[in-house]
Amino acid sequence: MNRISIIGILICLQTASFGQAVAPSQNWHWKDYTQDHVHGISLYQAYQKISTLSLKPSPIVVAVMDGGVDTNNIEIKSKLWLNKKEIPNNGVDDDHNGYIDDIHGWNFLGGKDGSNINKASDEKSRVYHKYKHIYEGQKIDINQLNPTQKKQYEMWQQAALEIEFSDEDAANLRYMGIATNALKKLGNTIVREMNDSSFTVEKLISFQPLGRNTLDAKMAYLRTINLLGIERETPFNEIIDELNEYIEGKEKSSKAKITPPAPIRAEIIKDNYENLSDKFYGNNDITGPNAKHGTHVAGLVASIPDSAWKVNSLYPDLKIMGVRVVPDGDEYDKDIALGIYYAVDNGAKIINMSFGKSFSPEQIWVDNAIRYAATKDVLIIHSAGNEYYDLDSKAVYPNPYSSYLNDTSKNVLTVAASSDEFINNTLLTDFSNYGPRIVDVLSPGNKIYSTLPGQNNHGYLQGTSMSSPIVSHIAAMIRSYYPNLSAVEVKKIIMQSVWKPTDLNQKYIVPEKETSKSLPEIAAAGGIVNASNAIQLAAKYSNAKTIKIKTK
Repeated sequence: MNRISIIGILICLQTASFGQAVAPSQNWHWKDYTQDHVHGISLYQAYQKISTLSLKPSPIVVAVMDGGVDTNNIEIKSKLWLNKKEIPNNGVDDDHNGYIDDIHGWNFLGGKDGSNINKASDEKSRVYHKYKHIYEGQKIDINQLNPTQKKQYEMWQQAALEIEFSDEDAANLRYMGIATNALKKLGNTIVREMNDSSFTVEKLISFQPLGRNTLDAKMAYLRTINLLGIERETPFNEIIDELNEYIEGKEKSSKAKITPPAPIRAEIIKDNYENLSDKFYGNNDITGPNAKHGTHVAGLVASIPDSAWKVNSLYPDLKIMGVRVVPDGDEYDKDIALGIYYAVDNGAKIINMSFGKSFSPEQIWVDNAIRYAATKDVLIIHSAGNEYYDLDSKAVYPNPYSSYLNDTSKNVLTVAASSDEFINNTLLTDFSNYGPRIVDVLSPGNKIYSTLPGQNNHGYLQGTSMSSPIVSHIAAMIRSYYPNLSAVEVKKIIMQSVWKPTDLNQKYIVPEKETSKSLPEIAAAGGIVNASNAIQLAAKYSNAKTIKIKTK
């Protein structure tokens, strides 16, 4: 959510202009630059190339580690991984993997009684209060600490710094409360005449009010949406819910230093968190209480096509394994580590991880799990994050580099978000993290259309969370049609086949940031993923590998 000032809100409610942004086209991220002049991933062209090959796809399982996947969504339902070794709902661990009735995956945020963690605190609050009694008010000689203690102390110091709720934060919270109340009043006035609480900007523009009050409310609502930078496709009721949730989160942040996080994990999951070997907790509800984000991600992994496409039959035999590990708040390192182990041990060859955080107190658990996945030839595709951090100097987790193991895992592909000129006049977004030491490629992440919870719901979301599963689909294509290629080879193919501008030094404006960057400054590959190029390059890799094996 963009920061807003009280002056801006007042101007918004009084000014008579409303900027007309170009509405995104559904699935613009599939388009081809040469044919459509849109910086998509050339998905249709990729499947056209596959249609000329005498190849049959092999089954491929992609684990979606996220906040939940709606198993009732018609399009997702047909793509769900099925654990054939497990008899559904008999209360028995038939396959003896430690997880009872894990038919479509596992929920590491659930209780054995079927309850679920929905909202959790941020990690900095957990870190601050966990070590507060050790370090607060103490004179610490860092030279007397061992390496583990030093990391712990430095992490606590950073958490103590970031947990502070500044005067600026308090002012922004007040302003956002004023903006929310204003928007709510305007929207309710419109709803009384329009009789539609889920109206969007597009619907409102075409609506002709009868009353003067409603007309004034319409114009002020449009100006407020524009000023706040809220997506035009977002329904009014969802906007209010998200604003209320944002304010609730900020209000909790204002009290975080005084109030320790609630012991929700102990109350619901009841595991021994400090013991990684205590791993058989949770339940089989992979949907959970809020599956919006995960369902959108799953639809992008499956790349559910337009009904008009004639290449649908060429899609890989792709199945989605749901692994619920991300609450509304920061994920727990233990769940992430065990989620990776679960996905790998149950046959996933690609793991999509559209999440991240700034603190990782049990980082070594996750580092070891990522390297375990590498030994099993599993490719992990991770979103870069949405804070506009330079990841070459600011760490987010999970991270391919381990400061504990002092190495970088080669099976992790980190994805930043790209856009297109027809959306915001540039190839870049103003939210995506960047940095070629950590970030590998760019992928579309601005105004992306996909599945949402419900039997047949769809909508737009944006973020690197959307960029990552788009790449996961490309990886699934390659691994399905060329199963002889390893995870590391697939990563190389995706990086080497990106679309690049003719002039690699060309600078693109970063919206809202008063700066510009070249694509090599964003990601190591210096370009946007391209499915068509990737399939073509994968064929060369596969053929060369086959010839090499035959000549031995």
